[in-house]
Amino acid sequence: MSMIYHAISEILLFWHSTWQRLLGDASALGTDWSWVLGIVFLVLTVRIILFPVFVKQIRSQRATQALQPRIAELRARHRDDRETLQKELVELYRVEKANPLMGCLPMVVVQIPVFLGLLHVLRHLKPTMPEHLKTLYGWSVTQFDSASSATLFGAPIAGTFGSTGQDLALLGADAATVRIVAAVLIATMVATTYLSSRQLILRSGWAADPQQRLVQRLMLYGIPASLLVSGLIFPIGVIIYWVTTNLFSLGQQTWMLRRYPPPASGATGSDAPTGTPKAVPNRTGVEPGRATTPKVGAKPTNRRRRRTT
Repeated sequence: MSMIYHAISEILLFWHSTWQRLLGDASALGTDWSWVLGIVFLVLTVRIILFPVFVKQIRSQRATQALQPRIAELRARHRDDRETLQKELVELYRVEKANPLMGCLPMVVVQIPVFLGLLHVLRHLKPTMPEHLKTLYGWSVTQFDSASSATLFGAPIAGTFGSTGQDLALLGADAATVRIVAAVLIATMVATTYLSSRQLILRSGWAADPQQRLVQRLMLYGIPASLLVSGLIFPIGVIIYWVTTNLFSLGQQTWMLRRYPPPASGATGSDAPTGTPKAVPNRTGVEPGRATTPKVGAKPTNRRRRRTT
């Protein structure tokens, strides 16, 4: 993990120094913007690096959705033989080079080391830290002291909702201010996490495969619920990172889902857990298979031509 801590520190310090050169030591609205923007642009840097992974995720999800009719056929054929069904599904995914879990997990899994790295670095920011430890991960003593006192609307970015009065006193912060800022950020983090997952699932469709659908439900409800609790111990700087990541995801997914739209036969409605395909209207606006009758009084469209003599 030491390499991750160094990498996160280098990116954060790079963007902090960049914004400090542009803005100086400006501190408006009780906020040290060079550090806050440093965290925001840390997110942008990481997401740009991970963009190819996101594209691969969408493509894999589309490939899995295209197999849904064949998967439904296998389920009907092996309804009473789960072992054979599982073998057939594994073989189908192998032959078609589709991974049912690829559509949900990669972006979450890949970002975990980055999140843990930033969490460790920010929890390391304590004014009482011995000087020889302040220079870990490429920091200078000046940079460490500046980050330790950096604030967002008066709340230190190293502080947490659950910080003790003694810890906040060392950071020179007011407990009420820290809790208000942290509570607003935690609520925003939970809401944007839910919306980001919901947007991807509803635009892409609920999976027909029970295993994949379970993962989708875990992402939609489980992760936001866990953040509501764990957010109490996250430093404010980490919550800024998470909220920024979610906002970036909402924009990125909107663009990507327009570029790689879900199959027309997939479930794209609100909550379609069964994965039942929707009928797609043809050019005449009539669902396939539905008989049509001419309107009363309408002229026949296929008249026989009169014979000419």
